[in-house]
Amino acid sequence: MRIIYLIAIAITISLGLASRNWSTLLPSFVAPNAGDILWAMMVYFGFRLLLVRKSVLTAILLSFLFSFGIEFSQLYQEDWINQIRGTTLGALILGKGFLKEDLVRYSAGIIIATILDTATIKFTLRSYMENR
Repeated sequence: MRIIYLIAIAITISLGLASRNWSTLLPSFVAPNAGDILWAMMVYFGFRLLLVRKSVLTAILLSFLFSFGIEFSQLYQEDWINQIRGTTLGALILGKGFLKEDLVRYSAGIIIATILDTATIKFTLRSYMENR
């Protein structure tokens, strides 16, 4: 299963970077939301990769804690952390400023990732059982 989550992370990161580079080609509703939704999906898949033997619920809870924690950390504005946020990697991971809308986007991303994950698990198990 770990390889599936690693692939999911790679695809999600690629889509997230693409959504930033080609945002003008996306529908007007998708463009401002896609990056944060995909970021939260990547967080979920990351927890599933690291904690593959734990339940889906564990990954959901940790994803919400991590994502919301990062967002609320943006309320803290000091020079040292803003310098990190000023770098490309720092901005991608930590964001720049608190937005309530991001909490909704993260929630949507985690829910979408969970649906994809559970559907994949069901499909994989069904295929496994049929081929036994």
